[in-house]
Amino acid sequence: MNFYKTINKQKLLSKVNKKTFFKRYLSFCLGALLIAISYNVFISPNELVPGGIGGIAIIFNHFFKIPNSLTILIFGLILLILSHFLLGQEKTKASILGSLLFPLFVQLTKNINVFLDFNTNDILLATVFGGVVYGFGAGLVFKAGFTTGGTDIINQIISKYFKTSIGTSMLISDGLIVFSSAFFFGPIKCMYSIIALYIISLMSDKVILGISDSKAFYIITDHEAEIKEYILKYLNHGVTVFNAKGGYLKEKQTVLMCVLPTKDYYRLKEGIHEIDDDAFFVVTDAYEVFGGE
Repeated sequence: MNFYKTINKQKLLSKVNKKTFFKRYLSFCLGALLIAISYNVFISPNELVPGGIGGIAIIFNHFFKIPNSLTILIFGLILLILSHFLLGQEKTKASILGSLLFPLFVQLTKNINVFLDFNTNDILLATVFGGVVYGFGAGLVFKAGFTTGGTDIINQIISKYFKTSIGTSMLISDGLIVFSSAFFFGPIKCMYSIIALYIISLMSDKVILGISDSKAFYIITDHEAEIKEYILKYLNHGVTVFNAKGGYLKEKQTVLMCVLPTKDYYRLKEGIHEIDDDAFFVVTDAYEVFGGE
């Protein structure tokens, strides 16, 4: 029986959203708050510009003394209007809350250094810890299915109208903002900003995907029985067998798939080489594994 014929997809999505409503919004609020704290404790005082309208706000504050929260709010509202006309109502909805709540948190935490008296004179420490806290918060926001607005909207507009990927769009928009900091704050600050942006990206990915403690092996071999026995009897892990067909020669093949703890990665890898030195296999991180024995 076809699953999608028996269950209304709209009702299913509604049920899922209701089930995770509190958790998602709590995660979003906590993430946005962490971003604001990192922004006011580490990023803004050291004039780091890791992209986004938060970076633009730091530049505006340096030259025009406009409060960061006000610049973020104004740009966010302008981009929401553009999003409504260029991306449509549905995509705009996901950015409304972030565009309003993030500048509010930035304003509420602007004097947090009074309570959290960090010595941010060491710009390297500020870059590293600012990137970690900012990235952790961003990961919580994205994992909850929200954004903080801003250049996320620009990225979607560039992607839609210039037929580029979101990754390329981010490289264009955030790249221009980051590299512009070299003209305003000097090349050294620009380099620290690039480091911060990298750490933010890396940390947010870790939060979204998790830290992999399992590996998935996909193995094509002429010694299927031996490798299968090695996995089942000696490593004590399960194996799934797929029927496949080569794309070039069109010959039938079998693919062995096995998910096992990272600690057993070396034993399976070396075992495959010992059994069949010509075996073809691909190893990927398995971030979440459910079910099975």
